Amino acid sequence: MKSAAVAVEVVGNSFALTPWSSEVASKRVSFGGASASSVCRTSQDHHNVPNRLHKDLNSFPSGYEKKKKKFTSRLWGEVGSTTRVGMGGEGRALGPLTLFDVSINSKDDNKVRIAFKGLPGAYGEDAALKVYPKCQTVPCDDFEETFKAVELWLADKAVLPIENSFGGSIHRNYDLLLRHRLHIVGEVQLAVNLCLLALPGTRAECLRRVLSHPQALASSDTFISKLGVVQENADDTAAAAQYIASKRLRDVGVIASARAAEIYGLNIVAERIQDDPYNVTRFLVLARDPIIPRVDKSFKTSIVFTLDEGPGVLFKALAVFALREINLTKIESRPQRKRPLRVVDDSNTGKAKYFDYLFYIDFEASMAEPRAQNALVHLQEFATFLRVLGCYVGDTTL
Repeated sequence: MKSAAVAVEVVGNSFALTPWSSEVASKRVSFGGASASSVCRTSQDHHNVPNRLHKDLNSFPSGYEKKKKKFTSRLWGEVGSTTRVGMGGEGRALGPLTLFDVSINSKDDNKVRIAFKGLPGAYGEDAALKVYPKCQTVPCDDFEETFKAVELWLADKAVLPIENSFGGSIHRNYDLLLRHRLHIVGEVQLAVNLCLLALPGTRAECLRRVLSHPQALASSDTFISKLGVVQENADDTAAAAQYIASKRLRDVGVIASARAAEIYGLNIVAERIQDDPYNVTRFLVLARDPIIPRVDKSFKTSIVFTLDEGPGVLFKALAVFALREINLTKIESRPQRKRPLRVVDDSNTGKAKYFDYLFYIDFEASMAEPRAQNALVHLQEFATFLRVLGCYVGDTTL
């Protein structure tokens, strides 16, 4: 397959690769006078496989380090002329966040405003409090509102559930990551403790209905089936708890968190009722600006890209990580909403040939590491679009 030429484009604080055109010719990143693609093709191959697929990108022409710094600088954006008024309201120069900004700080923790989806007592709020125990939480009606809260400076960061060990990926939230321009600056792994809640004095055998979010109901299906009750969906676990508390419904239970029971004055009839005792939800921490990647901590990087048509193209794209011993922790594909079907001819009147997909990947490496930077340079040979969603410290706690 002949790879499409691409160029680096910086939009706001974001980095993307777009198809080559004269309009972006001045933005093209070169390395020692050679384009990224030509560098890939002339690098020494010490793996004894075809040059087109497997290249050693750890050795670049002279002057590469200087060019790479420029590449990294443009990747994260340079926005030092504006001010940040969040984090308690004090204005200060705005630039990429540092690890200090996203780490727990007992002095400033209570000034951080974290947006989450749902009412107080939702599991999203639990995730926010795990990262910032004294933060000010900002409830939002839906997931997109959490993005808007940060974009409009109503919150400093947002927590967004992205996958669950039982239910899998939350597809809509992948779409929102691409639609908006927030950056991933952290992740939270939350062990989910599902509890059956009811009004004080209500026993499990008195229940006729159980309300909760569909994911919570599915995760505790075995327990609920034994109760012989009717299951009803709710938009949010905490909202369901608030509903039965305000309506004083004595024959209705709800599956929610222990914090929701405390907030809305409900009793915990049973806890840890999930089918899988190791039910874990992974949340992303989002901010307006990216953090500066480092190499002294276990960083992860999240990207999204598209590929052109051709046999083995996805294999080649994934090989750029395997050849540098970069471990992939997540691979997700989503249809392109603006162009879900690719057609045979360019007039868009031909017969649809196949679905057109976006590929989301998380990998264990920091963008401060040459191997990660080289992998993305290599990926340019196959990608028609590439965006770094964030580089952040991985969460290994439960």
